[in-house]
Amino acid sequence: MWVMLAGMSFSIGVLGIFLPLLPTTVFMLIAIYCASRGSPRFEAWIRSRHYVGPLLVNWEQERAIPKRAKIFAVCTIALSAIITVWSLGPGWLSGAVVALLMLIALWLATRPEPSSHS
Repeated sequence: MWVMLAGMSFSIGVLGIFLPLLPTTVFMLIAIYCASRGSPRFEAWIRSRHYVGPLLVNWEQERAIPKRAKIFAVCTIALSAIITVWSLGPGWLSGAVVALLMLIALWLATRPEPSSHS
């Protein structure tokens, strides 16, 4: 069960690299948690991936996000906000979604950067 949940979370996390509103790090943290309970080998494999391993280590040790990742995330969130307004048009729903996206972007932007650049 743990390995299945880890695999699903890892897969969703990988999709999050390419899809704007899907958070990568959250699903990778869930994958690490589940894999550590079901398959330490799978956990080690996830941590060894160059596209998520350093991000996970930075988050676990310092609750920090590298500047490049923050810029990419905030730009992707801005694009998502534009697409939301364009597709939904003006109104309370698009305003609420954009406000939520802005809060998420603000939270991301204010996270510290790692002390050692990985």
